[in-house]
Amino acid sequence: MSSETPAARSNTALLPDEPHPASGPRRAAVLFILVTVTLDMLAMGMIAPVLPRLVTQFLHGNQTRAAEMYGIFATVWALMQFIFSPLLGSLSDRFGRRPIVLLSNFGLGLDYLVMALAPTLSWLFIGRVISGITSASVPTAMAYIADVTPPAKRSQAFGLISAAFGVGFVLGPALGGILGNISTRLPFYVAGSMSLLNALYGLFILPESLSRERRGRFSWASANPMGSLVLLRPHIELFGLASVIFLGYLAHQVLTSTYVLYADYRYHWSDRTVGLSLAVVGICSAIAGAVLVKPAVKLLGDRNALLLGLVFATAGFAMFGLSQTGLLFWFGIPVMCLWGLSGPTAQSLMTLYVLPDQQGRLQGAVSSIRGLAGLIGPAIFDVRIAIHNYGNAGGRGRREV
Repeated sequence: MSSETPAARSNTALLPDEPHPASGPRRAAVLFILVTVTLDMLAMGMIAPVLPRLVTQFLHGNQTRAAEMYGIFATVWALMQFIFSPLLGSLSDRFGRRPIVLLSNFGLGLDYLVMALAPTLSWLFIGRVISGITSASVPTAMAYIADVTPPAKRSQAFGLISAAFGVGFVLGPALGGILGNISTRLPFYVAGSMSLLNALYGLFILPESLSRERRGRFSWASANPMGSLVLLRPHIELFGLASVIFLGYLAHQVLTSTYVLYADYRYHWSDRTVGLSLAVVGICSAIAGAVLVKPAVKLLGDRNALLLGLVFATAGFAMFGLSQTGLLFWFGIPVMCLWGLSGPTAQSLMTLYVLPDQQGRLQGAVSSIRGLAGLIGPAIFDVRIAIHNYGNAGGRGRREV
């Protein structure tokens, strides 16, 4: 185990004769990456309301089969993320960030158009597989941010990426629902067009962030999900931060897997109320990432800001679980969203322990952790719900979950 401190490691992250890009080009590059991530999340959010409906149409209105198939779609998408995120991250360490980001944008745009034109369910399924692969470029985008941002400002930059996720989370489903009312396939056309336009913009604007001198070698042994996780072992601090991120992603599955069911079961919320509450979640998360990370890190430092975010996460989950009324649950939403202080700061700290030619591999490993949590998290909470429902069988009525 190395005894290097994060500060010592960060001093080796840049070559002495290769400073960060000038602030003007760096801001333009960061802005493009933020737009790329926002559009990716927006596009994915746009198809979320209409994809189940399109699957149902292909199955001639059989909602039971459609639910099963949609579950398979979601699992396969997460599996593709788990497999290909470290691969694309390692490729970006070898060939540069720019070609991976652009190829992903072009691929994602063309894939959405293929899904829009899909004549059968099989075509739609293949499109979803390709979507999972091309959407795995987020680690490369994160590595790009690490390349062009000084260590002291990485938390803020990663916070902006988190805000981009929040914006896509809020606006995507809303826009997809509006377009889906016109035509089920229209959101796919719009999402594809947005991705292609963004790729064309990047083709002429986006510079390369990783010079040839700073690139590493590509190895299949480190480009697979398990191999990429080996990168986390040399430093106990790096492994500890990865463990925190994994547990955070796993806990987040509570929100994605049981939120709607919980709100309906305990508070009898309508679809409109649930949708509005999710929009508030997205807005609060965007504010936390874009506005609050910078002052929190400036005041407390990365480590303490990370710990504070985890304290807010614990308090938020406790408020959700203990709230006897829906009104009290609403008060828990902004508290929970301050959890957003922990993700950017954890990732910023992790970048200090690896060299420039390993940033893509690091972000690929982090994305694999996210994919792993996405694969096992829903199963864990589905089992818990099944056990609870079994215990409630026999006509004893509703109880708190």
